[in-house]
Amino acid sequence: MRIFILVLIALLAWLQFRLWQGPGSITDVQRLNNEVMQQQQELERLNNRNEILEAEVLDLKFGLEALEERARTELEMIRQGEVFYQTVTPNPKATNPDSAAKSTP
Repeated sequence: MRIFILVLIALLAWLQFRLWQGPGSITDVQRLNNEVMQQQQELERLNNRNEILEAEVLDLKFGLEALEERARTELEMIRQGEVFYQTVTPNPKATNPDSAAKSTP
């Protein structure tokens, strides 16, 4: 009877070890669940990005307004017959000749 009890205790100890430390243990499952959650968040972020890019591609293919806006902002293009005005803000150090003379020794 003692041997049977010792075998049961050893089996219980082995099962407890597998439950807490071995492969497929609780900590291993929690780690895998965390990785799955991170991968799902990354997938959601990438899906949102793809939707935005797809909408932009469709807009550029079929919408002239988006194409015109991009040409105006990124390439600084204007339509034929329009006049381009560029405003430049003066640099206060460059416009004041007294400050330039004082800064040189």
